[in-house]
Amino acid sequence: MFSIEYYALPSGKKPAEDFIDSLSPAMKSKAFASLVLLEEFGNELKYPHSAPIGYGLFELRIRFSGDISRIFYFFFDGQKVILTNGYIKKSRKAPKNEIELARRYKADYERRNTK
Repeated sequence: MFSIEYYALPSGKKPAEDFIDSLSPAMKSKAFASLVLLEEFGNELKYPHSAPIGYGLFELRIRFSGDISRIFYFFFDGQKVILTNGYIKKSRKAPKNEIELARRYKADYERRNTK
């Protein structure tokens, strides 16, 4: 079983948690169901639930009705999954600024948590 953790900025703000909280109740419920799958299957969770995006990052793929959301995450220290940020999908490709943000959050987390 994997443990899920929200990346926290030095200020304490948690972008992925804030994103999930901003979703509609139905989409939020679907997101939590997807997080349960991620917690259970971890790095064995594959498409259509999860997909690699490069740089050691993955996206949790959430679909409800006609709406699509994505949450970026990475693995750390074996069984830990770190959620970085998310977005509502409106185009075919992930926005470069969201991927860059996830990369920065990942680098910051690793810098602060590597022994």
